[in-house]
Amino acid sequence: MSKTYNDLYLKARRAFREAGIKAFDLEARLILSYATGKPSEKLMRDMLLYTSAEIAEKIESLITRRLNGEPVAYITGSWEFYGIPLEITPAVMIPRVDTELLAKAAIELMRNYSGARILDLCSGSGCLGCAIAHEIPGARVVMADSNRDALKICRRNVLQNDLNTSVSCVEADAMADPPMSIGSFDLIVSNPPYIPTADIPTLDVSVRDFEPSTALDGGADGLDFYKSILARWKVIIRDGGHIMFEIGEKQAEEVRKLMRLSGVKNIMSAIDTLGIERVVWGKV
Repeated sequence: MSKTYNDLYLKARRAFREAGIKAFDLEARLILSYATGKPSEKLMRDMLLYTSAEIAEKIESLITRRLNGEPVAYITGSWEFYGIPLEITPAVMIPRVDTELLAKAAIELMRNYSGARILDLCSGSGCLGCAIAHEIPGARVVMADSNRDALKICRRNVLQNDLNTSVSCVEADAMADPPMSIGSFDLIVSNPPYIPTADIPTLDVSVRDFEPSTALDGGADGLDFYKSILARWKVIIRDGGHIMFEIGEKQAEEVRKLMRLSGVKNIMSAIDTLGIERVVWGKV
């Protein structure tokens, strides 16, 4: 029996809601839009039209994948962050709303710097560096990651958003010394792996089983990357420059302590919508 787009949308919406998926309505629309190749606005206009058996079968398959825990961003290969479109694959973490707070803080801090040079360390998909470069056209942004597959996605996102004249991507490991040729910066901003190793098995299946573990694992206490960045990378921050981190829940005081011990001053923080200190930064 033929089904309309609306029949399949309602089926996906109901299944996702019953599975406890919070954004069940949005994810149902994203799945249908991806399967049909129709932009969301056109899909909404075509809801009462009948689908082909092939499209209906594809949608059913995608619904099953999502119910098995696969994140919708990996299913569709795309996501939006700070208003810009991004390509997303299992080589990179899916950008979180939490990280938009980090982007906002960095943009506000650097907006009035003339020709600011900014390093996005542990860049992953490039969501953070792309957002900063998009909002501050005069800035020069370098995005660095040790994962070559992630850097491929990062470079494609730079090109997709026409940022290649102001953004470059380099292979560099936050757990090692900076490359000699990387230069100096007014700001290092980083959303590093910060989940304690022992906590990873307890994460939601959509994170634990699908997102790259190297982008999650922050070591025994979740602080390995903060310690390394402060010890190894702070030296390339220009006098009067800043360092800024996204942090995990209950990590604020420990990260502030590490920053103070490394000589960072005027440490401030930003709180997310749940009242959790999610971003900390200070002056070098």
